[in-house]
Amino acid sequence: MRPGLKLKSAVCTAEVMIIKALAGVELTCGGAALIDAKATAPAGVAADDSQMTGCEIGKRYVNGDQSLEVLCVKPGKGGLAANGAALTLKDAKKLPSSD
Repeated sequence: MRPGLKLKSAVCTAEVMIIKALAGVELTCGGAALIDAKATAPAGVAADDSQMTGCEIGKRYVNGDQSLEVLCVKPGKGGLAANGAALTLKDAKKLPSSD
């Protein structure tokens, strides 16, 4: 996995771009592994209803220690996870005051 790589969900319309990569991580969306954005989704892949929490376009999602970061480029109904742990919405950086 490398920064700039585009992946898509096999169970919904979600697409993401890798911003910060981490080796040896399995990314999932809706409980199914993400696939290359240019690949055709395999038949018979089922979503895990407990992981259908959605992802929002333009939002960045990170793992617990923020060593992995993905950008949602196309929204979908599936929730993003890395190695089974849900990714969380990254907080916006606060800008310095202009006083």
